[in-house]
Amino acid sequence: MKQISPIARKKSLIIKELPTETLVYDLETDKAHCLNETAARVWKNCDGRQTVAQLRELTEQETNSPVPEEMVWLALDQLEQFKLLETPVNQPPHLSGMSRRQMIRLVGTAAIAVPVITSIVAPRPAQAQSLLPPGSCCANPTQCQSNSCTQNPVCTGTPSTKACV
Repeated sequence: MKQISPIARKKSLIIKELPTETLVYDLETDKAHCLNETAARVWKNCDGRQTVAQLRELTEQETNSPVPEEMVWLALDQLEQFKLLETPVNQPPHLSGMSRRQMIRLVGTAAIAVPVITSIVAPRPAQAQSLLPPGSCCANPTQCQSNSCTQNPVCTGTPSTKACV
């Protein structure tokens, strides 16, 4: 089988490293991804020169814990799913078609966390600038869809019993 050397995508991404996770904002899709330590370690080492076996060794050295190769494949599968790799990677035949749940069972209880990537869709600029609906607390009329803010202060348009502070 041909040795695979994955490459992490860096173009059109904003990357923020935190102590226990890495946040990646994709400017092309307006999606934010949170990579846990394990997924982030694999992704950071995907330079196109490291094979999957070498990625496993690097992760093992960085964590001082044994890392099954399947754990690296699980991270690569998620990185590919969220389009954080330059090109797709083909899993070895014995892992191909295996669900994430099955792969996690195969990995078992390793000393390091199972790689996890969570993702959210960020609102488009127009959505982020949406005005407050009737009945919402407001500070001035320009915040309200109705362009009217009562003395309570509440956006008008429908009756509200809401008390704003």
